[in-house]
Amino acid sequence: MVELPEVKVELCDGCGLCLTVCDGEALVIIDCKACIIQDGWCDQCALCELVCPTGAIGFVYEIVFEES
Repeated sequence: MVELPEVKVELCDGCGLCLTVCDGEALVIIDCKACIIQDGWCDQCALCELVCPTGAIGFVYEIVFEES
């Protein structure tokens, strides 16, 4: 089962930064809030979570990046 990020709409300010880093184009802004509309396009890269200034987007699991 694919785990998708959760969007806490009460924290989202609609800035759109998450859209700029989503290579899968899985996110859109609807009514000034981020929404995942194409769940099959999300590759779980977690860049949306990393750039969100309000902490509105997050995964239920922790992603650990290794330095090369």
